[in-house]
Amino acid sequence: MGMNETPSADRVHIGFFGRRNAGKSSIVNKVTGQELAVVSDVKGTTTDPVSKAMELLPMGPVVIIDTPGIDDEGHLGELRVRKAKQVLNRVDVAVLVVDATLGKTNVDEELIHIFKEKEIPYLVVYNKSDLLSENQKINADFPDRNQEPFIYASAATGQNIYELKEKIASLAVTDDLKLRLVGDLLEPSDFAVLVVPIDKAAPKGRLILPQQQTIRDVLEAGAAAIVIKENELSNTLETLGKKPKLVITDSQVFAKVSKETPKDIWLTSFSILFARFKGNLKTAAAGAAAIDRLKDGDKILISEGCTHHRQCDDIGTVKLPRWIRNYTGKDLEFEYSSGREFPEDVTKYSLIVHCGGCMLNEREMRYRQKCALDQEIPITNYGIAIAYMQGILKRCVEMFPDVRKELDV
Repeated sequence: MGMNETPSADRVHIGFFGRRNAGKSSIVNKVTGQELAVVSDVKGTTTDPVSKAMELLPMGPVVIIDTPGIDDEGHLGELRVRKAKQVLNRVDVAVLVVDATLGKTNVDEELIHIFKEKEIPYLVVYNKSDLLSENQKINADFPDRNQEPFIYASAATGQNIYELKEKIASLAVTDDLKLRLVGDLLEPSDFAVLVVPIDKAAPKGRLILPQQQTIRDVLEAGAAAIVIKENELSNTLETLGKKPKLVITDSQVFAKVSKETPKDIWLTSFSILFARFKGNLKTAAAGAAAIDRLKDGDKILISEGCTHHRQCDDIGTVKLPRWIRNYTGKDLEFEYSSGREFPEDVTKYSLIVHCGGCMLNEREMRYRQKCALDQEIPITNYGIAIAYMQGILKRCVEMFPDVRKELDV
């Protein structure tokens, strides 16, 4: 995906599920108009989830995910089924592909139960409708589906593929319902100062995704984004000629930026903004207080939504553990997860500290948060944890009165 394309986390994620040989991959290829998935008559051809970011009319930017057969067998089959079910934690729309000549089985019904349990909008596609007998076609015209969303289609002939895409689009959440990153805090002609350290962890020749997206949102609000390094803040504020509406900083330099930003200017971080953008700011802000309750021997999970090459002073595996140990004075154990891997059972942890989640969509972030809350494990994020330990968390959420109020309770 190029720098000018919609980030994967902001795309509608559409997952295709079903039994082996139901024709999932064939339907995916017809819907996308591409040979996205390998197709054969051999059961279990799709062995791992296959994802593709693309533009799909009439929906726009989407991520299409083709999954292994949900009825796969054997040890490897169990692992593939587990991978397929993990996809459910991040899809915005689920498409269940059923072989129309065989009908639904208990495995299909189990999937539908999971869709409903996870509140995922879904659609049942009865594929291979061209192979139905005359009696089956009559029944297909008058189905008893308990008002279940469904459509008969054929990947072989292309029957109802256009209608299928229209139905999927009707289930997708529109951009109008999504939260803003920072633009709603700004008025046209406002200034926002973005503090962006350029160190060994910074990618060569570009800004990281949270910084890119924040700049874009500032510009969409009609405001001006002034991007500086951490050692340029004081001079910038003195020479700007106009007080900025807010200062947004990389969490790693919170202490320095907080000291140099006047109290009458809002201060926050990219990580805190992304917690709000993903819908978990209140929970993450409340979870930070668990740092004060940590005891010797407690385990902490540091979780990142992306995978990247670790630098010698990596924030997740080096800086955060060091800062938390120094703040608490406790002998703590740290474990780590990255990318799509997130443990279903988190009961052994006393705290989860998650990244901002710029590479994860809102649904997957909410799933991870729910995992923690359901198991009564506090969860916070990098920027919020750092602000809490610096004693400036309340200041850094001042622009969000509902969150600020929660911290006073």
